[in-house]
This record gives sequence, C-alpha cells and structure tokens, in this order.
Amino acid sequence: MPQSVPSTVSSTIAHTLLRVGVGGVLVAHGTQKLFGWFGGSGVEGTAQAMHAMGFRPGRRNAVLAGWGEAGAGAALVLGLATPAAGASAATAMGVAAAVHAPNGFFATKGGMEYPALLSLAAACTVIAGPGPVSLDAATRNILDRPWMRAVALGAIPLVAGAQILGRRKALREDAAPAQAAGTPEA
Repeated sequence: MPQSVPSTVSSTIAHTLLRVGVGGVLVAHGTQKLFGWFGGSGVEGTAQAMHAMGFRPGRRNAVLAGWGEAGAGAALVLGLATPAAGASAATAMGVAAAVHAPNGFFATKGGMEYPALLSLAAACTVIAGPGPVSLDAATRNILDRPWMRAVALGAIPLVAGAQILGRRKALREDAAPAQAAGTPEA
C-alpha cells in the first residue's frame, strides 16, 4: 500500500526530531563529564566517580564516556555516520544502565530507567538509519551502509559486556582485601 504524502512528511519530521532530540540529550550528558557544563563535574570529578564505580583507570574511562556520549550525540544530531554514532551512544548508555540497575528501574530511585531508554533510542537509530534529513543522506549514505548497521548492532552487546565485566572484576578486586581482613564491604 503506497504511503500518502502527509504520512511520509510526518514520518520524516518525527524521525528527524527523535534523532536530533536523543543526540542533543547525549551531547549535554557528555559535556557534563568532559567540561563540567550543565552542572556536571568535569573530567576530574567524573574520573573520581568512574574509579569509585570500578571503571579503571578512572580518567581514561571518564574521557571515553564523555566523548562517547557527546561525540556520538553530535553525530546523531547531524545524522552523520549514524550506525557508529548510534552504537557508541547505545553502548555508553547501556553500560550506565547496568551501573544503575541495582537501584531498580525508576530514575527517581537512581534506577536504570533513563540510561536504558537512551540506550534503546540510540540503538533504534542504528536500525532506522538517519532518515532523509541528515548528512548521511546528503552524502549518499557513504557512512551508513546496511552492513555497517549490522556490525554496529553486533558491537553494542560485545563492547558493553566487556566494559561491564571489567568493572565487575575491578570491584571484586577492591573487595578482596577488605574481605580477607574481615572488614565489611563499603
């Protein structure tokens, strides 16, 4: 069944607004980590928090998370290299969701609701592509090929899983000396 013109126009507008909105939120989220903008703690504060959360080394992980969010978000806003941008954002926010998961689902209790939704939305941009109002479309999708989308989707759980496992290992290593000494865990 052919689409009507208003349906195509409204789909294009919705697609573009969603991609730009998710990307904009990720830019803001990443610049909190990198530059301390929007009430963030900047690289040094984020590095301390990352270290405490088990991401080692803290500074490297703070910079990677910040650029993974801000850079991927900027690329999503522009609709440029959408598979890589969406996968980078989905991975970063998926790892953040795993960190928040012990607090439950809802963000009001520090849960995973917000980062999980951002991760899902970013992954959906990988699947849906950038849409016609994008730099990818303007460049004839040279950085948005079907095989790139498949590779990007496959990379999300692999990279996120590696980050989560590395974090768990660091937290176990931190807890080992305290347990050996008979002191309670922090």
